[in-house]
Amino acid sequence: VQLQASGGGLVQAGGSLRLSCAASGRTFSSLYGVGWFRQAPGKEREFVAAMSGSGVSTHYADSVKGRSTISTDNAKNTVYLQMNDLKPEDTAVYYCAVMKGPGEDFGSWGQGTLVTVSS
Repeated sequence: VQLQASGGGLVQAGGSLRLSCAASGRTFSSLYGVGWFRQAPGKEREFVAAMSGSGVSTHYADSVKGRSTISTDNAKNTVYLQMNDLKPEDTAVYYCAVMKGPGEDFGSWGQGTLVTVSS
């Protein structure tokens, strides 16, 4: 499966962005899960949000909980991350990845999309 992340940009604090992750090769619904991660300059990559392939279960990092929503459009085979009330500490390169089966690591990392939040 190949992933293409997009939707990043420069936004002021308090603003919103919707990130997109388009998949080719497999449908998200056929996979165990899909996740969003981010890596800020000088920091390790961290988990942001994830959703089961069925779309039934979602999980969020405490840092974005209540401000972000992960969702999917099966017709477009695209997963979204809606981010609201953005903060400067949300500045990072955001990546999407998939989990093909239970117990497997996330993989098939996309190229990332840069989100910059100005104060």
